[in-house]
Amino acid sequence: MNQDLKGKVAILTGASRGIGKALACTAAGLGINLTLAARGEGPLKETADEIAKKYKVQVLPVSCDVTKLEDLENLVNKTKEKYGKIDILINCAGVSSQFPFQLQPIEDFERLAYTNYLGYVRLIRLVINDMIEQKYGAIINIVSGSTLVDPVPRNFIVYSSLKVGLRAFSKGLFWELRDHGIKVTSILPGVTDTDLTGKLKDITNDTSRLMSTQAIEDAVKFALTVPQNVCPLEISVINQQTPWTAPVIPFKQAHPGK
Repeated sequence: MNQDLKGKVAILTGASRGIGKALACTAAGLGINLTLAARGEGPLKETADEIAKKYKVQVLPVSCDVTKLEDLENLVNKTKEKYGKIDILINCAGVSSQFPFQLQPIEDFERLAYTNYLGYVRLIRLVINDMIEQKYGAIINIVSGSTLVDPVPRNFIVYSSLKVGLRAFSKGLFWELRDHGIKVTSILPGVTDTDLTGKLKDITNDTSRLMSTQAIEDAVKFALTVPQNVCPLEISVINQQTPWTAPVIPFKQAHPGK
């Protein structure tokens, strides 16, 4: 570990369960004070109390719907009121939707766009000028391993296409901000054993293909602790037999003759 992060301040969205909660514990274990954001006020407060007690860091829970700009503004303002700064942003909030496109409810499109893309971009916009002023910052976006597949997986084309956009945005943002001392890292996880993936049809029938959150925690820890002049631009963390390859590349293929 090359960076001492004790006393740094991080905002983390989607923090009350799943990958978000796991990453909150990872950050707290590094001595980072936290603002945790999620929609469910009860579970969020329980998570905040649990982490504060276990890791002896300050934890501020803020109820937040990342699809609403006013909620994002409130999240940033409350963090600055409590801590006076924002050093790290970990965007983890996300929703999924699994349908063949012709059957997908139209109302899903806006929900996916405002949560999985605009929620990230708008929150970054709200914190970035403070990071530029202090000449330090780390932004970590939880994207998706599905962006590594071309074409994107069947039944997930709206979800995955938005994640492709987020991945492209994150790369461009790094090049714009690197001279300001700000790092931007995309984490591209495979299918992970969480409440979100547990509701997906077919994908999780074979649980041996699911990975735990530990590999994602390790990736984020690596991104945060490398020397200041190093930025892991993207970290792909893919389960060895990711189901995403099945619709695109059959597991059993006939090889052409010599």
